[in-house]
Amino acid sequence: MIHSNQTTLVQRQLSSDFLRGHVDTMILKLLQSGDKYGYEISKLIYTNSNEQYEIKETTMYSSLKRLEKDGCIISYWGDATQGGRRKYYKITPIGENTYIQNKNDWEQAKRILERLL
Repeated sequence: MIHSNQTTLVQRQLSSDFLRGHVDTMILKLLQSGDKYGYEISKLIYTNSNEQYEIKETTMYSSLKRLEKDGCIISYWGDATQGGRRKYYKITPIGENTYIQNKNDWEQAKRILERLL
């Protein structure tokens, strides 16, 4: 028998696994409103999900590295007036297009799942 706190843990794990495939898109969406640093991105994901999804640091930084390698974002070091030596991330035109494509793919998958489930 699964207890309620075990059920909650299983549900969180399922939710986390399901959402992990969309981390790149979440990050690109957040960067559309301006440049952000890593901790700020993770805090916004947690807050914007109504505290339902907390991205793991390794997941986020892997995503940031991949997005930068793919030309979707660029990074730069902030100066002391921006709160110390933080690495900031900025979306590029490639990133804007990638976000639009990923969002369209998500909308199509959602429509298909709604019909099937």
